[in-house]
This record gives sequence, C-alpha cells and structure tokens, in this order.
Amino acid sequence: MSKNGHKVVVVGGGAAGIATAASMQKRRPGLDIAIVEPSDSHAYQPGWTMVGGGVFDVGTTIRPMASVIPKGARWIRQAVASFQPEDNQVTLADGSTLAYEVLIVAPGIRLAWEKIAGLEATLGQNGVTSNYRADLAPYTWELVQRTRGGRAIFTQPPMPIKCAGAPQKSMYLACDHWRRAGVLGDIEVQFRNAGAVLFGVADYVPALMEYVEKYGIHLHLGSNLVAIDGPARQATFAAADGEETVSFDMIHVVPPQVAPQFLAESPLAGASGFTDVDHHTLQHVRYPNVFGLGDGGSTPNAKTAAAARKQAPVVAVNALRQLDGKGPTAGYDGYGSCPLTVERGKIVLAEFAYGGKLAPSFPTWLIDGTKPARIAWMLKADVLPWIYWNGMLKGREWLAGPGGLIAQ
Repeated sequence: MSKNGHKVVVVGGGAAGIATAASMQKRRPGLDIAIVEPSDSHAYQPGWTMVGGGVFDVGTTIRPMASVIPKGARWIRQAVASFQPEDNQVTLADGSTLAYEVLIVAPGIRLAWEKIAGLEATLGQNGVTSNYRADLAPYTWELVQRTRGGRAIFTQPPMPIKCAGAPQKSMYLACDHWRRAGVLGDIEVQFRNAGAVLFGVADYVPALMEYVEKYGIHLHLGSNLVAIDGPARQATFAAADGEETVSFDMIHVVPPQVAPQFLAESPLAGASGFTDVDHHTLQHVRYPNVFGLGDGGSTPNAKTAAAARKQAPVVAVNALRQLDGKGPTAGYDGYGSCPLTVERGKIVLAEFAYGGKLAPSFPTWLIDGTKPARIAWMLKADVLPWIYWNGMLKGREWLAGPGGLIAQ
C-alpha cells in the first residue's frame, strides 16, 4: 500500500506489539506492516522488580526501539490520536491518517499516577518510590539499603494492573535484604492491598503467607492509597470503615492503571476502556479486521509479559487468516505467569489460565509452582530476559506456539 496505508498496522511498540509483528513476519516474510510507536526506547519491564531488589542494573532492561523493530517493518514514530474503524484508518498526533487492512491494537496500559493526590510531586524523593518506572527502580534499591528501622509500606491499587504480583515482589526482596542485614526486626513492614485477597489464585497463597509470616509483614487488605504527603512522610488510605493516615519512612507505591485515553474514548473500547475483543480469538467483537492484545486488551487474564508472549502467536495466526478472507482458528486460554520473588534466590512460579486454572509450563518434579524454588529464580534471572530479547521479540515462539486451536 502507499506511505499512508499498510496491509497491517500495529499500534504499540511494547512487548505485545513487537512480538505480534515479528510472529506475523516469520509466517509471511515481506508482509507490508507498520508499527506506530512514539518512544525511542523499549524496556524489559519484568526486570524492574529485580532492579529495585538490587539484582539487575536498570541499563540492562532498556534498549533502543530501533533495535527491536522487526526488519522490513516501517516504524512510524508518532502517537495515535484516534481510531476510525468504520473507515479502516488511524489518525496520528500530527493529524495525518494511516489506512490498514488489518489493525493490531497493543498500546499497553496507562499508569495513572495523578489518581493519588500528591504523589506526582514527591515521586523519587522523600522516601517515595515505585518499581513501575525505570528511573525510580534504582531509588527503590537505594531506599532499601538505607532503611535500617521505622516503617516501610508497600501498596497495591485495585485491579486491573500489570503484573499483579509485582507490588509484593518488591516487598519480599526488600524484607530478604533486611533479614540478611539483621535489621528486619527494627522495621515495621506493611502491605496495603486494595483487594480482598493476597493473591488472586488461591493455590499460591499458602506459600506466600509463609513469607508474610516469616518476614513479620502486617497485612492490610481492602486498604487503598488515595493521598500522600511526601515532605511530611504521611500516606492516606481508604477502607470500608473510612480513611486512615499513617506515617512512613519509605513507601513503594503502585499507581492505579487505566486504558490509554485515545483507546478508551474510541469505538474500539469496551465498557472497561480496553480493546473489546473475543477472549479466545482476540478478534474485535464488532470489527473483524481489528485484533487486540497485551495490557490494552479486554481479556480477563493477568496483564503480564508472559500473557503477551502467548497471545502474540494467536493474533499472528488469526490476523493473517483475516487478510486471506478466512476466520480465526487459534485460541488463547488466558495464560499468564507471575514469578513471585519471595527471597533472593527463590521464586514461587505462579502460572495460570482463565478461571484461575493452574497452567504449569514444566513438570512438577522440575518446578512445583506452588512452592518456592531456586530453579525458578534461575529462570527469572537468567533465562527469561534472554528469551524475551532473542525469542519473543524475534518471532520465535518457544513454549508459546499458537495452541488452543478451535474448530474451523
């Protein structure tokens, strides 16, 4: 097609968008495909928990966007302003339009820092940090090392958020460091979770509760951070019985998360604001030549890079069939993975599909995901980053082929 039109347009240069584009190219070399992404860098976001725990250097988690754009794909360095699915086109921030035959929507999720009063003004100072931003994760590790007493608070907002286990991963790694340093007994650690349970899949809760008890963590469920005063070191939480303001020496904040505005206000959005797709085929429920995946999709799975890794081949297969005038044949089962770093050197490898059904990738004699394991740590620290950069983003579908085929 012309410069202002392509066979396939992918919105988003994150894990989901790049993986899908690469998978489509692997199946159909020479495919006319464009990726719309304004950022000049690409991040391996699962690594930021490890940065905050002093395991990774933040520089190893970020690479130039140009280095991950699949060869042959056109990179359009702009933001999307709006969608016009009735006209098969996307309007970009500069007012120009981009036509498509098939649209892949993978813009990720927006971190809504502004929803917590006072937070933006104090991030990165006054003991206020978050592993959800690359520039702040090193500050998390700095605070962990500096804290020798007082109160440390770790928060979790209401769902949906990306990597639902990340709020407590940072806490466990911090507690393990304090335990090894001999100061854990001098620190009051609180986990304040807006949700009603420690973790959404019950099979993994017993192992996590063992660590909550081991580290002496004070668990506050149904407690949602609504305001923060950094200079005064005060945080305000809302609960069913009213608001409570507590002091802190350090606080790790996870921001509320919402669909990007240009998506939420578009005809592609469902009631949640995310791309309204069939939960198995990932095809849009109203526009058959539109597909959605990753954190910006409406599927009720855990929003993780592991989910995007499984979704990308499904979208690749079904989108190519749509180009050929055929119906979808590949299906996504809701797989998500959350390697819960319960201590330095051990991980509870949570893997599950729709409905909380356990979906282990390995036999239990090798890795029993419901128990902390050293081999799972090796997978998280050494294997998965390599697979991400050299496999997933290159269209190699190791342990992630388009399974779940449905009848044609």
